[in-house]
Amino acid sequence: MSPNNNTSVYDYDILVIGSGAAGLTLALKTADFAKVAVISKGELSQGATFWAQGGIAAVLDDNDSIDAHIADTLDSGAGLCHKDMVSHVVENSSECVKWLVEQGVPFTTVDPHDAKAGAAREPLQPDNLAPLHLTQEGGHSHRRIIHATDATGRAVFETLAAKAREHRNIDLIENCIAIDLITHSKLGLAGNQCAGAYIFNTQTGTVNVFKARFVVLATGGASKAYLFTTNPDGATGDGIAMAWRAGCRVANMEFNQFHPTCLYHPHAKSFLITEALRGEGALLELPDGTRFMSKFDERGELAPRDIVARAIDHEMKRLGCDCVFLNISHKAPEFIKEHFPTIYSKCLKFGIDITRDRIPVVPAAHYTCGGVMVDRKSRTDLPNLYAIGETSFTGLHGANRMASNSLLECFVLAFSASDDIREKFSSTPSTAHIPAWDDSLVTRSSEEIIVAHNWDELRRFMWAYVGIVRKDERLQRARRRLQLLEQETTDYYKHYIVSKDLLELRNLVLVSGLIVESALARKESRGLHFSLDYPETLSEGKDTVLVPENCVHVPVTSP
Repeated sequence: MSPNNNTSVYDYDILVIGSGAAGLTLALKTADFAKVAVISKGELSQGATFWAQGGIAAVLDDNDSIDAHIADTLDSGAGLCHKDMVSHVVENSSECVKWLVEQGVPFTTVDPHDAKAGAAREPLQPDNLAPLHLTQEGGHSHRRIIHATDATGRAVFETLAAKAREHRNIDLIENCIAIDLITHSKLGLAGNQCAGAYIFNTQTGTVNVFKARFVVLATGGASKAYLFTTNPDGATGDGIAMAWRAGCRVANMEFNQFHPTCLYHPHAKSFLITEALRGEGALLELPDGTRFMSKFDERGELAPRDIVARAIDHEMKRLGCDCVFLNISHKAPEFIKEHFPTIYSKCLKFGIDITRDRIPVVPAAHYTCGGVMVDRKSRTDLPNLYAIGETSFTGLHGANRMASNSLLECFVLAFSASDDIREKFSSTPSTAHIPAWDDSLVTRSSEEIIVAHNWDELRRFMWAYVGIVRKDERLQRARRRLQLLEQETTDYYKHYIVSKDLLELRNLVLVSGLIVESALARKESRGLHFSLDYPETLSEGKDTVLVPENCVHVPVTSP
């Protein structure tokens, strides 16, 4: 075979890899001065943003304050949050909310005369609409979560996607997966920087060149490394893996947040039960109806997610039960249906009427708190490469992400990255020539079962050995298995034509290895990382920074 003669070359100012809240926001913020391509692995709606039920944290109430939001975030982060980044995100929260309202996101509102309901103090809505409703979630000391009933992510996504479709400078490209970043180093050029990416079209089977003056990774997290997850199938750590291979550092990969309450039902595929349910009074109960959270934290059901997840895990192992139960049936049926229509209808399909019945729940991998190291402008170690959203490590979340801070981070850091790109735009030329993808030394595989088997094995031992509660012996077992999987996957990648499953497995194996190495390096228990070998928390918290052998040696400013 010869180099791929079907390769097309596309030239954009900005290439955004990922089509969730972070990627779409950056595209919309830059499209007035740049030609932007947004790459989506599948259909646009298949990303994590679409399925996010919670909300967006912002200081909008008279009884709340910037300092209180910062303090709550620092407390949840268990000593590892970067305070300057926390301040940056929180202080810009209201600006982002106003922008979202201007875009037309249909946030839930309240009757301004209802004194019992939390409402935004600022006139964020047009004069003819009521103020935004504010709810409370775990770790927050005040009502500060704006939402669109219990389907905030969908409301945000559909609004931003519609805006992006209408913009003449934005091309939304579906059913494509990035293989690797293109750098000057790989091209043998001086002055290493990012110049684009090789993109595999899953429908045509071709690999195309996407040149770009700036590349933005917004591919989400890596929770599909685990057997049970609330995330969609695309959460395979693609951006983190590509950045690592390109020479960028990653940090704090040991902090994987397990959402405490995922619907437990044989026919429900990882359906998340939002934290807002507990914020509105839902109670966690054992099979016999006994409440148990008070044994683990004085905040009970409103304790941070890591505490709630470990408590559920502990009780399930202690009793040998398959799940625990979340009970909101003591609330009025009208209240439940109005505030949680998505959860109500979804559970009803499985024979669970949440106005009368308890919801069976288990923890599931939910959010990757670590990621590609960036500064306050979302710049990575590699010039002209940015990372935003769950792909990035900003220092905001520390050792434990506080509920509804993640969507806020998407918007604030996308704003920051777009401002930086705007400043550099006129002085950053496109790379002149990038060679086509070369598949002359590979053949088509007749043994796809190898990829499927390795994928299944990886997720099972990651769940068993690198889950909610860890032990060095189990981590070492995971490391040995990962070494074998990495060798097999690398050999397969070198000899056979690429496929979506192969590319995702390649990325998941790499990112799982980063998770294990980070977990082995932390000799304490802190936040989301709990070790039976090191149950105490050290007096000083430090980030776990991993450096690739080909590190580009242009370190970002500390977040």
